[in-house]
Amino acid sequence: MPEKSFVLLPDRGVLAVEGEDRRSFLQGLVSNDVTKAAADRAIWAALLTPQGKFLHEFFITEIGETLYLEGEAARLADLQKRLSIYRLRSKVTIADASNRFALCAAFGSGALEALGLPAERGAAKTIPGGIAYVDPRLADLGARVMRARDAASLAEAGFSEAPFETYDRLRLGLGVPDGSRDMPIDKAILLEAGFDELDGVDWKKGCYIGQELTARTKYRGIIRKRLMPVRVEGPTPEPGTLIMHGEKEAGEMRSGRDGIALALIRFEVLAEAEASSGKLIAGDSTIHPQKPAWASF
Repeated sequence: MPEKSFVLLPDRGVLAVEGEDRRSFLQGLVSNDVTKAAADRAIWAALLTPQGKFLHEFFITEIGETLYLEGEAARLADLQKRLSIYRLRSKVTIADASNRFALCAAFGSGALEALGLPAERGAAKTIPGGIAYVDPRLADLGARVMRARDAASLAEAGFSEAPFETYDRLRLGLGVPDGSRDMPIDKAILLEAGFDELDGVDWKKGCYIGQELTARTKYRGIIRKRLMPVRVEGPTPEPGTLIMHGEKEAGEMRSGRDGIALALIRFEVLAEAEASSGKLIAGDSTIHPQKPAWASF
């Protein structure tokens, strides 16, 4: 683990949700319990189709009277549009606040301590012009920091700036999905990506869009494939490359770099490959699946 470092996240953006109905409005739409989002707690959540397929993932934080959603910058307008469709008579406003904030991830030895955060996922604290919080998915990913663009950078707090690839390798090794890079829009199912084990689904909250399929998938135990980290022997295959075991399709590659990637793997074919000591092949490379420490499959 490197010394405390940070990477800028220009591919992420921020929506500001304000108004007296902001919490109840989001509560009926997203997969996690919005009542848990507070000045000292951040959550991770998803917006799904009515059929329970993935559309957007985002972190939810609270500063003052505003809830902030940090999501994929390139798709932020789509998220804003979809949320606005459900606004109806709710007393809320939804605005792009990306130009107000700089977003980064802080990680490495001593990173959480330097930010005054405990090693507890989702733990948050306000900072001048923003908020810092332990990644709600896994504390091993470090912290996320949303700060005003004119605020002091983490470099002034003793952090070293690192290339994005360093953080991305950490994420890949831990088996954590990164939005639509790993969860195809209108196709992916949350539980196949470990979304619930990464604390992105609340099973005790009320109804939300796509809840029926999500709950049915869990309680019927019908998960037949999972997103998992894989070691790549050979060139890293492009996302979407099929993974084969002989003539059988075993899965599909997702994001990856430098010999490590995420892949959606079929349990049945994986078991056959392990029983026969067979290889999983993606393009010109051999794929070696690895179970994340946090996963229960």
